[in-house]
Amino acid sequence: MPETFAPTLAAAQARIAAAPHSLDMRHKFVHELGWRAYFRHVWQHRGDGILRSLHEGLLPDESYSRELPADIRQGCTGVPAVDEAVSTLYLTGMLHNHARMWLASYVVHVRKVHWRAGADWLHGHLLDGDLASNHLSWQWVAGTGSSKPYVFNADNIARYAPASWHSPGTVIDTSYEALDCMARQPRREFDAPPCSPSLLEPPLGAGPPVELGLTAPDAAAVAGRDVWLVHPWSLGPLPTALPVDTVTIGVFLADFHRAWPWSERRWRFVGSRMTELAAQRWYGAAAAIGAALAGARSVRGISEAHLLPWLPRWATCEAVPELFPLVDRCCDSFSQWWTRTSRGLQTAADLLAVNEVPAW
Repeated sequence: MPETFAPTLAAAQARIAAAPHSLDMRHKFVHELGWRAYFRHVWQHRGDGILRSLHEGLLPDESYSRELPADIRQGCTGVPAVDEAVSTLYLTGMLHNHARMWLASYVVHVRKVHWRAGADWLHGHLLDGDLASNHLSWQWVAGTGSSKPYVFNADNIARYAPASWHSPGTVIDTSYEALDCMARQPRREFDAPPCSPSLLEPPLGAGPPVELGLTAPDAAAVAGRDVWLVHPWSLGPLPTALPVDTVTIGVFLADFHRAWPWSERRWRFVGSRMTELAAQRWYGAAAAIGAALAGARSVRGISEAHLLPWLPRWATCEAVPELFPLVDRCCDSFSQWWTRTSRGLQTAADLLAVNEVPAW
């Protein structure tokens, strides 16, 4: 999958919204989109607050290390489930939802690393890294965004994962009760089994590989023209109703990527799709992009929370069609949000069957 373009969840959501009767609200895919919509709902109401603990967890924030240990980064913890997850992440840029939860739980509850350190690290390597889905899922695991911590054990791994992931005789080969107690204990020294680093962590970069052919913002290319902006979170098909002389410009914002660098794999993944949509693709600072677009006749694009501080200054932003009704009041849990957004669409019995496990 990582070598070919997969439509974004936003694009998939737009397609489903255009044909609302094609999938029932109880369909698993709709439920997964529901988690994404819920996390975006929380982001809308809390803004940068999602980058801090939403409420106190099992232990005060200062009880956790702010550094991700080298043996986790290098995939040599001695816990096969963790090491295989890190290896898969670096190799493909993707991880199954279960693996993301296992990895986060080990980092936070076993190794006592603050969820933010783990979330920032994972986000940079994921092809589908999304600040709301990623960081709020880590908070769900940590217990700072949910009512209880998420823990897992070797039996859970054996049930769902391939044999190479099985982890008998390791620190997670114990009961859920013991792991829950471990999660609630203050930080302790952890002796990881001696092992040689098996992986080199791919570097993260604030700028794109040269081969992507990105250029500096060019005012002459858009002067007096109608412009449609494409960005990393709007990689679905172009609107069919664009005027024939519209120029499509792809933009990568340096201001964002300085704060949130990407792996080379993600740069290439996103860049290859953007090449299919826009002949001209810019990389530059917000001031330079804004100045270049100032001479255009009109500028339009798809609204996106990742670019909220900048995009509305340049363009008239169009919202992605919503699959779920908007909920004005900030909901503290997915079940509360799901109940509100689904009211009138499902019976009470259907809603009670909702599974409280997030899809990252």
